[in-house]
Amino acid sequence: MAETADTQSFDPDGVGVDNGTYFGMPFAPDNAALVLVSAPWDVTVSYGAGTAYGPDAIIEASTQLDFYDPLSPDAWRRGIATADVDYTLQEASQRLRSDAEKVIRHLEEGGSPDDDSIARKVRRVNEGSAAMNANIAAQARHWLGQGKIVGLVGGDHSTPYGLLQALAERHERFGILHIDAHCDLREAYEGFEFSHASIMYNVLRDIPQAAKIVQVAVRDFSRREFEFAAASERVEQFGDLSLAEAEFRGETWDQQCRRMVERLPQEVYVSFDIDGLSLENCPHTGTPVPGGLSFNRALWLIETLVRSGRRIIGFDVVEVSPSPADRTDAIVGARVLWKLCGLTLKSNDKQ
Repeated sequence: MAETADTQSFDPDGVGVDNGTYFGMPFAPDNAALVLVSAPWDVTVSYGAGTAYGPDAIIEASTQLDFYDPLSPDAWRRGIATADVDYTLQEASQRLRSDAEKVIRHLEEGGSPDDDSIARKVRRVNEGSAAMNANIAAQARHWLGQGKIVGLVGGDHSTPYGLLQALAERHERFGILHIDAHCDLREAYEGFEFSHASIMYNVLRDIPQAAKIVQVAVRDFSRREFEFAAASERVEQFGDLSLAEAEFRGETWDQQCRRMVERLPQEVYVSFDIDGLSLENCPHTGTPVPGGLSFNRALWLIETLVRSGRRIIGFDVVEVSPSPADRTDAIVGARVLWKLCGLTLKSNDKQ
């Protein structure tokens, strides 16, 4: 990538630069290999809200990390850029969240989903979510069309759908490494077609190019989701309990990682829900669940993917919900994002 005056003067060992970009990087999208798109959206979250503020919180926290990464040294020099954040998404999210909350409360109190007022609210949310998907897909198509790798920062887990659509237009076959506490295989959860709990169901329904979804650390799911996954040749689960059982019987984490990676095709998208990690890493995420991966175990899994020679074609980091009193979620989210950026660029070195 061509260097500019800003990139030539950038000191990676200096003070973090608060310039409104992820990691304070000086790269413009035109001279970067990787472009980060933000999705400040959390309309359908069913427990704790706040992930719409995840991108801004991660940007703020990201300037405080150090840039040397032994797993992908100097990969950032190929350029990590921040696309302009479309805050109309956040404004729409705030408006539609009110409707979604009323629907969720009505259902939790035993109300009928066929109530006219509730049906209208569900329809508004679904139309708004479809518009958000179209927005993200258009952004992704723009940058992919310029030869960029695209990563997405959410927002809730519904937000990567548009990026996955755009990638499916360019890749005949790819896998998804899905790190999450939840399967996200519910059909139109709570009536919301593009619910955060429905992202992988929607991918299986709409994106045949996603040939295999390997789900890691899932530990909170319905019987219907479990049976759906078991019946699908495109889904393979490495649940949190099964991973623990394998370890208790003597299988190392490295062996388990290699076993998971072997199930994936050559090109892989990484979908990283922060609640796939253990609670101390994400205490304020919307639907926290005990158990999960340590930071280093998750990192080793992604590094194993790259070491296998597979290529990461895109990724997301979602469900980071910041707290004014505790910056843990944003700090961890920023570092997950940094590691993913570096390892993604490393996996594309020979492309």
